[in-house]
Amino acid sequence: MSEGKPPDGTEPLKDLDARLRHAREDWRGSEPDKALSSGLTLGSENSAFKAALRIGVEMVAALATGVGIGLILDSWLDTAPWFLVVFFFLGAGAGILNVYRAAGSIGLEPEYRRSAADDDGNKKD
Repeated sequence: MSEGKPPDGTEPLKDLDARLRHAREDWRGSEPDKALSSGLTLGSENSAFKAALRIGVEMVAALATGVGIGLILDSWLDTAPWFLVVFFFLGAGAGILNVYRAAGSIGLEPEYRRSAADDDGNKKD
């Protein structure tokens, strides 16, 4: 039976730091765009399909959430169809906002976010 000691007599954590550094360097060196991408960069394979799928899912999910909340409130408070109508429009608005945000990041590098300075730099005084 082993008594908690490694078989070779080596310390298990002796070179852990070096192995972790080596693994991180290997990971960073292997296609960082695919590892960090949100799926909406223009250079990736099937990027148009990924963007369309994400935008569609964003819209449907927000709309379904709004309708679901409306149906639950209507059945609970017995006020059909008022909450359904209200939350349908709230869900549609949230979906449009999500689509706007997702479409605004198409073509940007994975870790890049627009700042106010980027937008102000394009204005002419």
